[in-house]
Amino acid sequence: MPPFRAGFWIVAPVIGMLAGLLYGLIFDVELLVSGIRGAFIGAPVLLYERGLLFQTWRDLIRRAATPIFVAATLATYIAMIAAGNAGAGTVLHHAFGYMPNPRVAMLMTDAGLAYALGISALSAFVFRVRDLIGPRVFANLLIGRYHRPISEERIFLFLDVAGSTRFAEQHGDLAAQRYLGAIFSALAWPVHRSRGSIDDYVGDMALVSWTMKRGTQDSACLRCVFDFAQVIADDAERWVAEFGQVPNFRAALHCGSVVTAEIGLERHKIAYFGDTLNTTSRLESVAKELGVSILVSGDLLDRLGTLPGGIIVEDLGSRAVRGRHEPLRIAAVHNGSGLSPTKQASAMHSAESG
Repeated sequence: MPPFRAGFWIVAPVIGMLAGLLYGLIFDVELLVSGIRGAFIGAPVLLYERGLLFQTWRDLIRRAATPIFVAATLATYIAMIAAGNAGAGTVLHHAFGYMPNPRVAMLMTDAGLAYALGISALSAFVFRVRDLIGPRVFANLLIGRYHRPISEERIFLFLDVAGSTRFAEQHGDLAAQRYLGAIFSALAWPVHRSRGSIDDYVGDMALVSWTMKRGTQDSACLRCVFDFAQVIADDAERWVAEFGQVPNFRAALHCGSVVTAEIGLERHKIAYFGDTLNTTSRLESVAKELGVSILVSGDLLDRLGTLPGGIIVEDLGSRAVRGRHEPLRIAAVHNGSGLSPTKQASAMHSAESG
């Protein structure tokens, strides 16, 4: 488990305790009591939203329509509030001698329940908005980081689902949308793990970006692509059973200076401007032309330095790219077998079918 996620097991009870202390100050409840109850009630809710508790259930309802998502989330919160309050009551009675018996200690006042549900409902709404626009975009909008345009260096990944047009022709647009939705859902965890941001979806293409520091640390941007391929390959049987094929993709990565700005009035969005983004888009077309699964610019490879073991770089020389005065060095990147994990999974399935 990544350290920043493991540390949340400590952060969550502290945040819950602070919410409990606030309740104690508002409703004139002894702070020890309100703090312990807040820690026991708030921690499971926060851990759940962070994906560290009941992850399978959480992922299931997050795919549902918003009304179903909200209702299911509130029901989950109520169950965790009841369990947390019972745990807090047990500790307060046995460890601190509060209340005459455990049953009384576990009782919750109407005000306490309303407060917990109110905070939980607010949390559900905030997390849903965060899911819709992306956690890092949400945080940047919240703090106004890009309210005034700034120039910064970023790494961009254009990830295109190969064969999606053919899939739509064979199975129809609704099935194709479900297919793409499942693929992009599988992309979420590798991007989160690499501390990147899914900034946009355009048809069958996803745009992912990193700050230079996060993307180059341990070659996180490249690791994200291979992690995604591995997620697809590990679930190959389910893809074949549900969609008749294992997804394949093309990825193009590049880095450079862009202008990042918050745009829009009724619908705010963080957008990037500059040749770096255009070049990355054109590299994806080059990858398609060359039949390369993962294409990386020389500019990015220079910034990454020594790559993790098992990654093979195939130098493809320099190539003229529309919009650039100088030719751009490009390279294909493979794992040790020379095949992407998705192609390995497809080959294995073909062999088994034969």
